[in-house]
Amino acid sequence: MISKKLNTMLNDQVGNELAASHQYVAIATFFDQAALPVLAKHYYAQALEERDHAMRLVKIVLDMDGTLKIPAVPAPQMAFKDSLAAVKLALDSEVRVTAQINALVDQAVVDKDHLIKHALDWFVNEQREELTSATTLVQMVKRAGEGGMFFVETFIKDGGLAEPAAGAGGEGGAA
Repeated sequence: MISKKLNTMLNDQVGNELAASHQYVAIATFFDQAALPVLAKHYYAQALEERDHAMRLVKIVLDMDGTLKIPAVPAPQMAFKDSLAAVKLALDSEVRVTAQINALVDQAVVDKDHLIKHALDWFVNEQREELTSATTLVQMVKRAGEGGMFFVETFIKDGGLAEPAAGAGGEGGAA
């Protein structure tokens, strides 16, 4: 049911998501060791989310009668110059994953595989949220500076990264 090329790309993406999960664990531990528990908690949650994304992709491959081959995952970067370097790496990761998801969708369209394309639409929407959150964090950390990380923690704790409700900010609101 699934083309060999799309099957390979999906397998590769399973590895990409697992690598992203490991990178988020490394970022979380950086913040944990820096006594920034809210940021640590945020990135530990991101790590679990990326693992869940990998499992969603596994399910797509198996549901479409594909062959699952999970690739080796490189070791994550463990050391960071400062908080900004850590959150920038997270943003860079989300930009890369977005390009990878876009390539998967493009291939599903080429293959006229609407079942997989529809399943991948969830990832497209998820990446919009991930990019927005990661970009906001980079901007907040830049603004706060290393000495103002408490303010970033408070921003996150107060729900500053929460997805706005439908209708807030112009999307899906009343006309």
